[in-house]
Amino acid sequence: MSERVKNLSSEILSDAWYTLYKYTFEYKTNDGQWQTQTREAYDRGNGATILLYNAETSEILLTKQFRLPTYLNKNKSGLLIESCAGLLDGDPPEVCIKKEIKEELGYEISEVKKIFECYMSPGAVTEIIHFFVGSYRPDMRVNEGGGSDSEQEDIEVLTLDFDQAYAMIATGEIKDAKTILLLQYAKIHGLV
Repeated sequence: MSERVKNLSSEILSDAWYTLYKYTFEYKTNDGQWQTQTREAYDRGNGATILLYNAETSEILLTKQFRLPTYLNKNKSGLLIESCAGLLDGDPPEVCIKKEIKEELGYEISEVKKIFECYMSPGAVTEIIHFFVGSYRPDMRVNEGGGSDSEQEDIEVLTLDFDQAYAMIATGEIKDAKTILLLQYAKIHGLV
Protein backbone atom coordinates (compact mmCIF):
# COMPACT_ATOMS: atom_id res chain seq x y z
CA MET A 1 0.00 0.00 0.00
CA SER A 2 1.14 3.55 -0.66
CA GLU A 3 2.70 5.54 2.18
CA ARG A 4 0.48 8.39 1.04
CA VAL A 5 -2.82 6.58 1.71
CA LYS A 6 -4.15 5.45 5.07
CA ASN A 7 -7.43 4.59 6.77
CA LEU A 8 -9.04 3.39 3.54
CA SER A 9 -12.65 2.31 3.97
CA SER A 10 -15.24 1.32 1.38
CA GLU A 11 -18.99 1.17 1.01
CA ILE A 12 -20.87 -0.55 -1.81
CA LEU A 13 -23.22 1.88 -3.54
CA SER A 14 -24.41 -0.50 -6.26
CA ASP A 15 -23.79 -4.13 -7.12
CA ALA A 16 -26.25 -4.54 -9.99
CA TRP A 17 -24.20 -4.90 -13.21
CA TYR A 18 -20.70 -4.34 -11.81
CA THR A 19 -19.76 -2.85 -8.43
CA LEU A 20 -19.71 0.84 -7.58
CA TYR A 21 -17.81 1.66 -4.38
CA LYS A 22 -17.57 4.81 -2.31
CA TYR A 23 -14.12 5.11 -0.71
CA THR A 24 -13.07 7.36 2.15
CA PHE A 25 -9.38 7.68 2.96
CA GLU A 26 -6.66 9.99 4.13
CA TYR A 27 -4.19 11.17 1.51
CA LYS A 28 -0.82 12.81 2.15
CA THR A 29 -0.41 15.77 -0.24
CA ASN A 30 2.85 16.94 -1.79
CA ASP A 31 3.33 19.47 1.02
CA GLY A 32 3.04 16.74 3.68
CA GLN A 33 -0.50 17.55 4.86
CA TRP A 34 -3.08 14.81 5.37
CA GLN A 35 -6.47 15.34 3.68
CA THR A 36 -9.60 13.26 4.10
CA GLN A 37 -10.94 12.48 0.63
CA THR A 38 -13.97 10.67 -0.73
CA ARG A 39 -14.06 9.10 -4.19
CA GLU A 40 -16.24 6.65 -6.09
CA ALA A 41 -14.72 3.87 -8.17
CA TYR A 42 -16.45 1.48 -10.54
CA ASP A 43 -15.04 -2.07 -10.47
CA ARG A 44 -15.91 -4.11 -13.54
CA GLY A 45 -12.80 -6.28 -13.58
CA ASN A 46 -9.94 -6.14 -16.06
CA GLY A 47 -10.19 -6.68 -19.79
CA ALA A 48 -8.42 -7.46 -23.05
CA THR A 49 -8.75 -6.12 -26.58
CA ILE A 50 -7.23 -6.97 -29.96
CA LEU A 51 -6.80 -5.65 -33.46
CA LEU A 52 -6.94 -8.51 -35.94
CA TYR A 53 -5.34 -7.65 -39.27
CA ASN A 54 -4.60 -9.28 -42.60
CA ALA A 55 -1.38 -7.81 -44.03
CA GLU A 56 -1.99 -9.40 -47.46
CA THR A 57 -5.36 -7.71 -48.00
CA SER A 58 -4.75 -4.65 -45.76
CA GLU A 59 -7.97 -5.45 -43.93
CA ILE A 60 -8.84 -5.42 -40.25
CA LEU A 61 -11.73 -6.83 -38.24
CA LEU A 62 -13.75 -4.58 -35.93
CA THR A 63 -17.12 -4.83 -34.24
CA LYS A 64 -20.18 -2.59 -34.15
CA GLN A 65 -22.59 -2.76 -31.25
CA PHE A 66 -24.99 -0.73 -29.13
CA ARG A 67 -23.45 1.00 -26.11
CA LEU A 68 -25.96 2.68 -23.79
CA PRO A 69 -23.47 5.20 -22.31
CA THR A 70 -22.70 6.56 -25.78
CA TYR A 71 -26.41 6.80 -26.54
CA LEU A 72 -26.89 8.77 -23.32
CA ASN A 73 -24.04 11.10 -24.34
CA LYS A 74 -25.17 12.40 -27.75
CA ASN A 75 -24.57 9.33 -29.95
CA LYS A 76 -28.04 9.20 -31.55
CA SER A 77 -27.88 5.53 -32.58
CA GLY A 78 -25.80 4.31 -29.63
CA LEU A 79 -23.82 2.15 -32.05
CA LEU A 80 -20.06 2.16 -31.58
CA ILE A 81 -17.32 0.76 -33.81
CA GLU A 82 -14.78 -1.03 -31.63
CA SER A 83 -11.97 -3.51 -31.51
CA CYS A 84 -12.89 -6.97 -30.26
CA ALA A 85 -12.74 -6.95 -26.44
CA GLY A 86 -13.98 -8.59 -23.28
CA LEU A 87 -13.56 -8.95 -19.55
CA LEU A 88 -10.98 -11.43 -18.25
CA ASP A 89 -13.47 -13.17 -15.92
CA GLY A 90 -10.58 -14.90 -14.13
CA ASP A 91 -8.78 -16.02 -17.29
CA PRO A 92 -5.26 -14.91 -18.25
CA PRO A 93 -5.46 -12.06 -20.80
CA GLU A 94 -4.28 -14.20 -23.75
CA VAL A 95 -6.87 -16.91 -23.03
CA CYS A 96 -9.61 -14.29 -22.68
CA ILE A 97 -8.87 -12.53 -25.95
CA LYS A 98 -8.77 -15.78 -27.91
CA LYS A 99 -12.24 -16.65 -26.54
CA GLU A 100 -13.52 -13.18 -27.43
CA ILE A 101 -12.15 -13.45 -30.98
CA LYS A 102 -14.07 -16.68 -31.54
CA GLU A 103 -17.25 -15.40 -29.84
CA GLU A 104 -17.38 -11.90 -31.34
CA LEU A 105 -15.56 -12.21 -34.67
CA GLY A 106 -15.95 -15.91 -35.48
CA TYR A 107 -12.25 -16.66 -35.94
CA GLU A 108 -9.95 -19.12 -34.18
CA ILE A 109 -6.51 -17.57 -33.78
CA SER A 110 -3.58 -19.50 -32.34
CA GLU A 111 -1.08 -16.64 -31.95
CA VAL A 112 -1.63 -13.18 -30.50
CA LYS A 113 0.94 -10.62 -29.42
CA LYS A 114 0.54 -8.50 -26.30
CA ILE A 115 1.70 -4.95 -27.01
CA PHE A 116 0.89 -3.04 -23.81
CA GLU A 117 -1.67 -2.51 -21.06
CA CYS A 118 -3.26 0.67 -19.80
CA TYR A 119 -6.00 2.25 -17.70
CA MET A 120 -8.68 3.83 -19.86
CA SER A 121 -10.50 5.99 -17.29
CA PRO A 122 -8.43 5.95 -14.07
CA GLY A 123 -10.38 8.76 -12.44
CA ALA A 124 -13.41 6.52 -11.94
CA VAL A 125 -12.83 2.95 -13.19
CA THR A 126 -10.39 0.37 -11.76
CA GLU A 127 -10.14 -1.60 -15.02
CA ILE A 128 -6.82 -2.14 -16.78
CA ILE A 129 -6.98 -3.35 -20.37
CA HIS A 130 -4.44 -5.69 -21.98
CA PHE A 131 -3.88 -4.78 -25.66
CA PHE A 132 -3.09 -7.37 -28.34
CA VAL A 133 -2.58 -7.57 -32.09
CA GLY A 134 -2.83 -10.65 -34.26
CA SER A 135 -3.00 -11.63 -37.90
CA TYR A 136 -5.82 -13.59 -39.45
CA ARG A 137 -6.60 -15.37 -42.71
CA PRO A 138 -10.05 -16.18 -44.12
CA ASP A 139 -9.49 -19.91 -43.52
CA MET A 140 -9.34 -19.24 -39.75
CA ARG A 141 -13.06 -18.42 -39.68
CA VAL A 142 -14.98 -21.03 -37.65
CA ASN A 143 -18.37 -19.34 -37.18
CA GLU A 144 -20.30 -16.14 -37.92
CA GLY A 145 -19.33 -14.36 -34.68
CA GLY A 146 -21.79 -11.81 -33.37
CA GLY A 147 -21.32 -12.31 -29.63
CA SER A 148 -22.97 -14.35 -26.94
CA ASP A 149 -26.74 -14.57 -26.56
CA SER A 150 -26.31 -15.26 -22.84
CA GLU A 151 -24.54 -11.88 -22.51
CA GLN A 152 -27.22 -10.14 -24.64
CA GLU A 153 -24.62 -9.25 -27.27
CA ASP A 154 -25.77 -8.22 -30.73
CA ILE A 155 -22.47 -7.60 -32.51
CA GLU A 156 -21.96 -6.84 -36.19
CA VAL A 157 -18.58 -7.98 -37.55
CA LEU A 158 -16.93 -5.36 -39.79
CA THR A 159 -14.18 -6.12 -42.29
CA LEU A 160 -12.59 -2.79 -43.19
CA ASP A 161 -9.68 -1.61 -45.27
CA PHE A 162 -7.06 -0.40 -42.80
CA ASP A 163 -6.64 3.05 -44.37
CA GLN A 164 -10.42 3.52 -44.42
CA ALA A 165 -10.66 2.57 -40.73
CA TYR A 166 -7.74 4.82 -39.81
CA ALA A 167 -9.43 7.75 -41.60
CA MET A 168 -12.58 7.08 -39.55
CA ILE A 169 -10.75 8.40 -36.48
CA ALA A 170 -10.54 11.87 -38.05
CA THR A 171 -14.15 11.79 -39.28
CA GLY A 172 -15.42 10.79 -35.84
CA GLU A 173 -16.88 7.48 -37.04
CA ILE A 174 -14.47 5.71 -34.66
CA LYS A 175 -14.55 7.26 -31.18
CA ASP A 176 -13.60 4.29 -29.01
CA ALA A 177 -10.27 4.91 -27.23
CA LYS A 178 -9.02 1.31 -27.27
CA THR A 179 -9.71 1.06 -31.00
CA ILE A 180 -7.95 4.35 -31.72
CA LEU A 181 -4.90 3.20 -29.74
CA LEU A 182 -4.75 -0.09 -31.64
CA LEU A 183 -5.14 1.59 -35.04
CA GLN A 184 -2.39 4.06 -34.18
CA TYR A 185 -0.14 1.22 -33.01
CA ALA A 186 -0.73 -0.62 -36.31
CA LYS A 187 0.04 2.55 -38.29
CA ILE A 188 3.23 3.36 -36.35
CA HIS A 189 4.52 -0.21 -36.58
CA GLY A 190 3.45 -0.79 -40.19
CA LEU A 191 1.43 -3.91 -39.45
CA VAL A 192 -0.92 -3.42 -42.39
